[in-house]
Amino acid sequence: MSSDLSSRILLILDQQGSIQDTSALEEGLDQQEVFSALKSLESRSMVAFSAIEKEIWKPTEEGKQILEFGSHEVRVFNAIPEGSQGISIQELAKVLGNIAKIGQGKAFKNGWISKDGNRLLRAVSSVHDSTKDELVEISSSGSHQNPATIKDLKRRKLHISYSVEKGEHFSTKIEKQETDLTFQMLQSGAWKTEKFKEYNFDAAGLPTKGGYFHPLLKVREEIQQAFFEMGFEEMPTNHYVEASFWNFDALFIPQQHPARDAQDTFFIKDPACADQLPDFYKEVKKVHEEGGYGSIGYRYPWSEEESKRLVLRTHTTAVSGAMLNMLSKINPSGSAKLFSIDKVYRNESVDATHLAEFHQVEGVIVDRDISLGSLISFLDTFFGKMGIKRLQFKPAYNPYTEPSLEVFAWHDGFGKWVEIGNSGMFRPEMLRPLGLDPGIRVIGFGLSLERPTMIKYGIDNIRALVGHKIDLNMVENNPLCRLDKAAIVDAFSHAEITD
Repeated sequence: MSSDLSSRILLILDQQGSIQDTSALEEGLDQQEVFSALKSLESRSMVAFSAIEKEIWKPTEEGKQILEFGSHEVRVFNAIPEGSQGISIQELAKVLGNIAKIGQGKAFKNGWISKDGNRLLRAVSSVHDSTKDELVEISSSGSHQNPATIKDLKRRKLHISYSVEKGEHFSTKIEKQETDLTFQMLQSGAWKTEKFKEYNFDAAGLPTKGGYFHPLLKVREEIQQAFFEMGFEEMPTNHYVEASFWNFDALFIPQQHPARDAQDTFFIKDPACADQLPDFYKEVKKVHEEGGYGSIGYRYPWSEEESKRLVLRTHTTAVSGAMLNMLSKINPSGSAKLFSIDKVYRNESVDATHLAEFHQVEGVIVDRDISLGSLISFLDTFFGKMGIKRLQFKPAYNPYTEPSLEVFAWHDGFGKWVEIGNSGMFRPEMLRPLGLDPGIRVIGFGLSLERPTMIKYGIDNIRALVGHKIDLNMVENNPLCRLDKAAIVDAFSHAEITD
């Protein structure tokens, strides 16, 4: 329709030179259609146009009835028979319906009818319908010389039409204009001869989409805020490749431990080894081979070459060990609260619940005079911020914590206790070689990030949350996130603090 109207406008301009008023074009069309066609032609510089505003009067549906049947008061007069018999008010209402009451008032005011009891009589022999005459004039001309005489009419409307002239590039043929400059045009040189549509810099553009945080980042922020509220500082975790020394040896994990096999750990091929070990590596070697600090050690020949092997870190506890060593150099008897949330890597078989990479959440507290009771008190407070109120603790074994505790919470939905984390007191065999004073103790705990996120978003396959198969629409469709505290008791997989 728009292209047909545009062609029609161009044809009229070609024949007449100009269009003084587009009202004649609007028969069967909406004003907006005419305006859109003119704007399209104007954007090509084919026409120039300006608006013409004029006030017109139009009858309402009631007015259209008056034009066809006469005014209400005249219809009342005509319904009353001549003579003294007249018509009862009830009979008149049956004949004329709702207009009977309106017409009576106007007819009484004009002195056309009178009342005798319950009957209406004619008071004059004939009447003239001036209201209908006014409407006839308005309908034919769209205006009236004396608006005061038509104060009872219902509607008037501002009508806009246009005067149109030929534009700079006037033509009766509408050529397609290119809207995009493509690389094919640039390669072939066609852009030099193509006609491009002018940009309308005043037009409103499409609203741009805002960025959205990935669900993992949203849940991470929730856990991060819980740590900050408890006075923790975040550790830097940008070392994804670690020497086996930091990932295993400095944490008092023996070199024969199953976690150090190629089936569980990604070893780096090139470079395969670190250039050197930290200056305190001999103390770590001694505690592995001979023991110390109340321990007999593991009683095996410790290998420096094995300790230099580079791996993708299997846990962020490697970062915690390096931070504790740094703390010992700055303030060996000082206290600290540290946490980290970042990726770790395991040589896992990938399935719906396992990936070769995932996130570990870890927290450590460094201080004097802290004990297993301090650990339990901290865990009770931390998980309380997650909405988890009923906790139980079970003794466990970790290579670098003693005592160690698995953390369980009551899950109302499952009707049973579920494991949500792992924790413990770091062993002296780990802490003392790192340089911390004998009176310093460290407690730590860990959990994962993916599991609470999967539960929050109803995702049953971890590959839909992380990795190359992720659906980005899922990120856009979940722009807001709050952890449902009553529903995440089972959200924390058991801690990555253990190997």
